[in-house]
Amino acid sequence: MKATGIVRRIDDLGRVVIPKEIRRTMRIREGDPLEIYTDSDGEVIFKKYSPIGELSRFATLYIEALVKSTEMPVVICDRDHCIAAGALSKKEVLERRIAGDYEDIIELRRPFIRTASDMKSVSPLEGVDYKAGIAVPVISQGDICGSIAFILPDEKYVPNEADVKLAQVAASFLGKQMEE
Repeated sequence: MKATGIVRRIDDLGRVVIPKEIRRTMRIREGDPLEIYTDSDGEVIFKKYSPIGELSRFATLYIEALVKSTEMPVVICDRDHCIAAGALSKKEVLERRIAGDYEDIIELRRPFIRTASDMKSVSPLEGVDYKAGIAVPVISQGDICGSIAFILPDEKYVPNEADVKLAQVAASFLGKQMEE
């Protein structure tokens, strides 16, 4: 744990303000859920809560089926990090932060799909050179809680209709799983 040197007082309602610099660095947005931990030394720790992270084991199994069907690597991310991956080195991608451009695309709440007329792709994760041809937000109870991305097998590949449908169904299914 790293000390920031910032001290805040608790107000009469028991609230503590998390400074803007820390919220920006940790990508904490208004309305984000935070999980509270305590330990025997009297420490209180706030950790960003990832509802989709609770499904990481299930998501990994789901990804395996998607990889077999599409023959493309797949990653599932929460709002900040990769939580599951298939057909990629897990050491290389798990817990890696999502890229800023990818985050912006997901915030639009609609799928990103590479087409033959628009050969754009997006890097879903920072620090690795993977490009996604399909990126679909996972929405649960009206909130964006993550995304699923199909990684391009080569730079000329254009996802077909079946690939797009599989990504959309997977995102919808994961969103429904979190509602239960």
